Amino acid sequence: MAGNGRLIIISGLPGTGKTTLAKLLSARHHGVIFSPDDWMDALGIDLWDTTARDRIEKLQWQQAQDLLRLGGVAIIEWGTWARAERDLLREGARALGAAVELHFLDALPEILHQRTSARGRETPPLTLDDLRTYWATIERPTAEEFACYDPASEPNP
Repeated sequence: MAGNGRLIIISGLPGTGKTTLAKLLSARHHGVIFSPDDWMDALGIDLWDTTARDRIEKLQWQQAQDLLRLGGVAIIEWGTWARAERDLLREGARALGAAVELHFLDALPEILHQRTSARGRETPPLTLDDLRTYWATIERPTAEEFACYDPASEPNP
């Protein structure tokens, strides 16, 4: 079934709605969501443990590739703040013959702060200054980058 898989990359900062979109796309396309935050929560690992996060993302990428080889839909919800991260995922999926789409979600730091504060998932909580720094740092996809992807199966909500 190689070539029938689809990788959906959902990119954005904390609080942009990545999890909400991932769940919507998973339900509509019978896809499997790969979210390090969910695994870390389930295993009782601190969300700020970057070593554990890197190991979990590596394992999730291996699982996602297996799913793509079987023709399934893998939804990566890692944030993927840098184009280089997104390029590696896209190129890896393409090497397996899979289609790849990118959804980028964005919001102003003040909105992100409201959302992350309301959900209370991060300990310690993200500050507005943290989110302003992240907002200034993230590499937003350009039209040139979006042109490297297949059309989205549906637009962002």
